[in-house]
Amino acid sequence: MICRSPWCVDGRVGPADCLCQRSGSPAAAGPCPLLHGQRSDGAGGPPDQQLPVQRRGHPADIAVAQGGVALRKQPGKEVDTKSCGSGIIANLADKVKPRYHFAALEGAHYERLPYRNHVVLQDNAQHVTRFISLATVNNLAKKKYLYAFNIIPMKTMDQSELVKQPQDVTENPYRCGAQDGKEALKSSLGVAAEEEPSTQFFFDLSSRRGHGGARGCGRKRPDWDGRGRDEMGHKQPRRHPPPPGPCWFCLASPEVEKHLVVSIGTHCYLALAKGGLTPGHVLVLPVGHYRSVVDLASEVLLEMDKYKVALRSFYKSRGERCVLFERNYRSQHLQLQVVPVPLDRCTTKDIKEAFMVQAQEQQMELMEIPQHSDLKQIAPPGTPYFYVELDSGEKLFYRIQKHFPLQFGREVLASEAVLNIPTRADWKECKQSREEEAAACTRLRDHFQAYDFALD
Repeated sequence: MICRSPWCVDGRVGPADCLCQRSGSPAAAGPCPLLHGQRSDGAGGPPDQQLPVQRRGHPADIAVAQGGVALRKQPGKEVDTKSCGSGIIANLADKVKPRYHFAALEGAHYERLPYRNHVVLQDNAQHVTRFISLATVNNLAKKKYLYAFNIIPMKTMDQSELVKQPQDVTENPYRCGAQDGKEALKSSLGVAAEEEPSTQFFFDLSSRRGHGGARGCGRKRPDWDGRGRDEMGHKQPRRHPPPPGPCWFCLASPEVEKHLVVSIGTHCYLALAKGGLTPGHVLVLPVGHYRSVVDLASEVLLEMDKYKVALRSFYKSRGERCVLFERNYRSQHLQLQVVPVPLDRCTTKDIKEAFMVQAQEQQMELMEIPQHSDLKQIAPPGTPYFYVELDSGEKLFYRIQKHFPLQFGREVLASEAVLNIPTRADWKECKQSREEEAAACTRLRDHFQAYDFALD
């Protein structure tokens, strides 16, 4: 079937400058649209002709607009997406959330990196959008004006397949809080865009109060895509390494359990441990994808150290000392475990001895390394290891050979010599309901707030 209607939304109709070919039934899988750009005679509708509203409750599979959209410019692209395009269509595209968005007004071929349609740690995972602008048909510069692709209608797809995020996915250019987008909307709609509140992923910093005053009020936090601001207020791009596949701990991943997040810095974040040994058991994790401490970039390692200092101070104020350990073995993403131990329960010497004794019982040799030594000198990247750091600064290290017990760190701390809670050695036996986890995380976040440097 060939469609020649004014618009093409959800794969049902096509514009005058679009051939949209698919098999007979609306639900048929695998339609193969073939689209081309604006004709040289300029035929087509006005740039700001409005898109039809998508079916209620359902985003569009395909949207075709005669006008371009106001997107952020991407380095190396010939189309200045910052200055061209229509704010009205940009606003509609944000609402329609098409999987493919085609435009053909600027006379140039331009393909933007795919962008996600949800806010990490705030919205449920959604599909990505791919924006493609096609050049004039038979243009002398031989720029691309045809685009052929296969697409399965979203209503026939499994949800997990639909929301998969490609490795090169970027943030939604319409909702990143950039002044570019606000100015575009002001220009097209003739209204003043309201200033966005200072938000940190899923909780509002403007209402957070810290120790001894209005902590968190009026500060501008980094955008959720990790772009910070320098002293002049200019945005500084920063990219975190993406995971090779689905990851439960990469902050930009839809698999992250946002209700467990306690604090978010620039390079690292703090999360409540799932099935924790104690109510204060937390994880310090990098925002980007790193497998171990020895793989960390210098700025990430520096912020992780800041979290360690903040947690030590926090636990000390509660009459506890903290034990940190990492297992770089059969793990995909770095998880620095931080477990508080009451000061009146045992001494640091008792904890150290418990690790040594249980390691010997399992024929493992934990060696003590200098307090100020660089772990990278002992364990090059790719080396499997187990590492412990005590509140005294003492460090224990074991280079894993084979058959390392995955729960070793928990087993030692849960033993009679330390916390005396042996039944909690396995995290799977300590799981709580989502509601219980969320309530525990909220309590910990409130208590930790006075020590949270990420709110400064």
